[in-house]
Amino acid sequence: MIDIKGITKSFGSLQVLKGIDLHIDKGEVVSIVGPSGAGKTTLLQIIGTLDKPDSGSIMVDGIDVSSLSTKKLSDFRNQHLGFVFQFHQLLPEFTALENIMIPAFIAGKSRKEAKERAEELLEFMGLSDRASHKPAELSGGEKQRVAVARALVNNPAVILADEPSGSLDTKNKAELHQLFFDLRDKFGQTFVIVTHDEGLASITDRTIHLKDGMIEKTVEAGAADSQEETADNNKEVSAEEPDSSIDCI
Repeated sequence: MIDIKGITKSFGSLQVLKGIDLHIDKGEVVSIVGPSGAGKTTLLQIIGTLDKPDSGSIMVDGIDVSSLSTKKLSDFRNQHLGFVFQFHQLLPEFTALENIMIPAFIAGKSRKEAKERAEELLEFMGLSDRASHKPAELSGGEKQRVAVARALVNNPAVILADEPSGSLDTKNKAELHQLFFDLRDKFGQTFVIVTHDEGLASITDRTIHLKDGMIEKTVEAGAADSQEETADNNKEVSAEEPDSSIDCI
């Protein structure tokens, strides 16, 4: 689905990515974590063809995007990729339904086809009754769900999300995080999510840890819990062992 080999990227004298190799399978929900300045957003932008690497190659959905012209890249993004950002970026003058339909219009779909797809997504999001509302009339969680629906309207193979729940409260965060998995199960998309939210990272299929522009480690789902359980068990065993330094009388 996504194959990245030897990706490097510098801004002036600052090398942000230092030879990234990464493979992501179709249908995976993958999180990318790390400290500020680790290169997370830069990597996501390169995967999303919003920026170009200095060297290396990237294949997305079977297409070598590094070889595409500017026009073909634009078409590729519209047809194969969906984007969700920390702030919804909805156009204030349009309704929820109209905001979702916009990428479909750009892709050349008819109004009927775009409307039917947007309505299907609104129903799945539980927002059918909010279709005619403008962004100012929606809650923060509703706005972000509309933004996710907009990202899905052209049925892209990959959804790229940059801190998608960063502006939400605890309840709406949990609902949005669960939504990603529900969408993967229903529509089969691959999700690549940059996040500082440890709760979200812990439930994704795989977590990529970036540090200083390199992949420090990769953690599979459940591995962190297993490590914590092992550590806790070791502590319990240690606490139960008698102190061998006590002299026997």
